[in-house]
Parts: sequence; structure tokens; C-alpha cells
Amino acid sequence: MAGVPPAGLDNEQMLGIAEKEMEYRVELFNKMTQSCFNKCVDNKYKESELNMGENSCIDRCVSKYWHVTNLIGQLLGSGRPPV
Repeated sequence: MAGVPPAGLDNEQMLGIAEKEMEYRVELFNKMTQSCFNKCVDNKYKESELNMGENSCIDRCVSKYWHVTNLIGQLLGSGRPPV
């Protein structure tokens, strides 16, 4: 929420908006973490650290998740219908 606050909003309203945005970002992070973990990490833990394949899978998964989230945000912000 960088930049100048919209006209007509007081500090309390801006704080409420910031709290909602933080809740959204925490929820997004938790969903991404759970989704990529379930997809990339074997349920049978053999090692205390991620192996190279798991690490690579998580990197790709997180990258794709953020990319799609940004695309959806841009489409919703532009008001265009999805293709």
C-alpha cells in the first residue's frame, strides 16, 4: 500500500485496509506454502533437509504461484474479462 492514501479516508480506515491486506497476504502465503509442500515433499521424511529435487520443485512451484497470483490481480484490477 505505497503512495498517497485515497482522498476521504481517515487514519482508522487506512489502518483497517492495511490490516485486511496483511490478512490476505498471510493467507496467500499459507496457501502457497501448503500447496507447494504437498506437491513437492514426500510424506516419508528420509532426511532433515530438502533434497535437490524437492528444492527445485518448490522453487518452480512458488514462482508459478506468484506469477499466476499477479496475473489474476492484474486482470481483476483492469476490469477485463479473463481470456
